[in-house]
Amino acid sequence: MERAIPILPADDLHTARDFYVDGLGFTVTFEVSDDGTTGLLGLERGTLRLTIDAPMSGHGREACVSLEVDDADAYYEEWGRRVRIGGPPQNESWGARTFNVIDPAGNTLFVMGPTRQSDSG
Repeated sequence: MERAIPILPADDLHTARDFYVDGLGFTVTFEVSDDGTTGLLGLERGTLRLTIDAPMSGHGREACVSLEVDDADAYYEEWGRRVRIGGPPQNESWGARTFNVIDPAGNTLFVMGPTRQSDSG
């Protein structure tokens, strides 16, 4: 199997862990840190995988990753109870239903699922 796993920058590994595990329901697959603040954090939720690097220097900041899911509305409802989300899912003209979440380091999680026939926008 081939797969791409996005690496997102963070300022504090502990803050990122709280957001992704407690807020978004990911589980930790690995954690490498000497102080709990800096290091690497591997995360997964179903088939979604991410790596958090704190501090990630030399690779840019404010990254964006697309997460393709079966039901964007289900993720919106679940995550919206625990973290701040900018706006509700909407059908896009290019054929996806989307919303986004900004993590504590300013990275965007762009969630995409199938459109809903009963919702025009």
